[in-house]
Amino acid sequence: MSLGALTALVIVETIVLALLAVVVVSLLRSHAELLRRVPAPDDEQEHHAHGAAVPIERAPTLSSTLPAPTRRITEAHDVAGTTLGGDQVVVSAASGSDTLFAFLSTGCLTCQTFWDGLQPAVRQPMPGGARVIVVVKDPAVESPSKLAKLAPPDVPVLQSSQAWEDFGVQMSPYFCFVDGQAGTVRSEGAAMTWEQVSSLLSDALLDEAAARAKGSG
Repeated sequence: MSLGALTALVIVETIVLALLAVVVVSLLRSHAELLRRVPAPDDEQEHHAHGAAVPIERAPTLSSTLPAPTRRITEAHDVAGTTLGGDQVVVSAASGSDTLFAFLSTGCLTCQTFWDGLQPAVRQPMPGGARVIVVVKDPAVESPSKLAKLAPPDVPVLQSSQAWEDFGVQMSPYFCFVDGQAGTVRSEGAAMTWEQVSSLLSDALLDEAAARAKGSG
């Protein structure tokens, strides 16, 4: 091959390489632009499994704040159950005394705080002087040995799964404040501490006092 032909070949190869470099740079810029426009993934995006979109579910978070007291007034139910000693008793909703029904369980970790708080040495009186009655489920559901250790000596503990159904309780700990004069549920809700329960009762009592003042006015 002559020197002139070799020189021409080198020039052609150089031009081809330069054109390829321009094409590669252009492709890289286009790819970078596409990546920049793609939104960053977050928890609300969907995963795809087997061709179907599957939304990501957030793990539930536990709230330590007490729900607002209910504004509806519903008729309370009498609670019929068995004491830890095996006696059959009935607690009337319209007994004349305001009652806080505490729905607790022997298998609930959060309930431990409330069992401990019911012991005579540390128990605080409820607002308005409401009496406390603990309601657990039937003996077939609860642990008798653990219940014997947790139950306070001077607070009634009734075993009644029917009461849970009557009051529509689906979780524990849960509390229903019953007006003993009217036999109605004045307030109800879940709580994490006895302080929150006291707040629940205080709000209910203040609301009722305000309603009476408004009516008399």
